[in-house]
Amino acid sequence: MNEQILTSLSYGLYALGVRGEHYPSACIVNTVFQVTAIPAIIAVSVHHDNYSHACMVKEKKFCISVLSEETPGSVIGALGFHSGKNKNKLTDIKYSLSPSGLPIIEENICCWFECNIINSIETPTHTIFISDITNGSDSSTGVPMTYSYYHEVIKGSAPKNAPTHLQKSEPSQLNQKYICTICGYVYDGDIPFEDLPDDWVCPICSVPKSLFKPC
Repeated sequence: MNEQILTSLSYGLYALGVRGEHYPSACIVNTVFQVTAIPAIIAVSVHHDNYSHACMVKEKKFCISVLSEETPGSVIGALGFHSGKNKNKLTDIKYSLSPSGLPIIEENICCWFECNIINSIETPTHTIFISDITNGSDSSTGVPMTYSYYHEVIKGSAPKNAPTHLQKSEPSQLNQKYICTICGYVYDGDIPFEDLPDDWVCPICSVPKSLFKPC
């Protein structure tokens, strides 16, 4: 089977907030889906290596901020391409705390909700957390960001711990990686770096393509 056919499945883009050991933390996830309506139960897939995973196992709580198409790439880059194990990823991001003390992103989200974990399913690399929704927004605004929009418009790539990340089997000129010389972000998206639009910028520090180099 060609694994590329899995890209036909639809995904969104979300910030998952947790209570960390020393400060609130968050990561980017793309597999959040509703399991039942009554009661309101969702599922989310999180990599075992993620700092957020350890916090979820310990606290049994998390929150989801549904990112809109207006969410800055810098927010996605900061939360999706760094680890909360040794860095406060929310330092430069506007957020508030939910009633349970979980971080809610305030920059152009559609809505938010917080959850209690009631069960989990293990896979070789990820845990699927089954959770009921205990609180959330009174309404939803804006247009939710789809994973397609993230790839095709923002020109973002999937972090290595994302459930949808596909390992490239053979290095070639088409998938040459490029690193930002300012913040260290590595671009290895499906679109060749040379084909990115001239106004494309680093999703973390917003510098132009000219400040990237092959790695």
